[in-house]
Amino acid sequence: MDAIIIDDEKRARVNLALILKEYCPEVNIVAECENLSQGVKAIRKLQPLVVLLDIEMPGHSGLELLDFFDESEVNFSIIFTTAYNEYAVKAFKFSAVDYLLKPIVPEELADAINRVKKQQLKIQNYGVLKENINNAHLGKIAVPSGSSLIFIEIEKILFIKGEGAYSEINMEDGTKYMVSRNLKNFEDIFLENLFFFRPHKSYIVNLSHVTSYNKSEGGSLFIKNGQSVPISPEKSSVILDKIKLVKR
Repeated sequence: MDAIIIDDEKRARVNLALILKEYCPEVNIVAECENLSQGVKAIRKLQPLVVLLDIEMPGHSGLELLDFFDESEVNFSIIFTTAYNEYAVKAFKFSAVDYLLKPIVPEELADAINRVKKQQLKIQNYGVLKENINNAHLGKIAVPSGSSLIFIEIEKILFIKGEGAYSEINMEDGTKYMVSRNLKNFEDIFLENLFFFRPHKSYIVNLSHVTSYNKSEGGSLFIKNGQSVPISPEKSSVILDKIKLVKR
């Protein structure tokens, strides 16, 4: 498996190469590049199967790599290496791309290489990642729907209903989006958001849009569009405290 390392820090490149040599002997490093420009040239010339890409580099962010290629040219997988903050880690998970937090843990690198061998390349996921990191402070998320990306204002989400590997996002204006992410992905990305709560295995609710709480028949939340969402028995003891916290 041919690989290219792109990282502006020489020590990081050397360390990554040493770990690959010891833990992933099937990987053949064909180039080490210190910036995105060198990396693009090396990828075009050497056609690697995997690129180990640092995100935080001077000049161009690693997230811009695919801007230099047409979709038909992207026949390599990317493993991002990053020291990014917690929000970005959630964005990586939500976007379903491989990433490694610095300092690199050898076993995690070996697992990522194994996933590259098995997984089918999904170019769209890289676009989801880029947009979600870029929109981190804009109150929006980018979600995949078919062959498109949809940009959604978080505060206008009423609730999200899980449908197996998919989720249905119900919006304030009545729009519904069916997206190819399961409910756990949304739970992870909204983990520290005070307004979002998972009262049931099949639902995540924006508590700011809840109008009432019905304790009968196991309990349910009524949303301002008139719909109701069930509450699991184990969540009924905390739901009132959650609502009070949001409605202050």
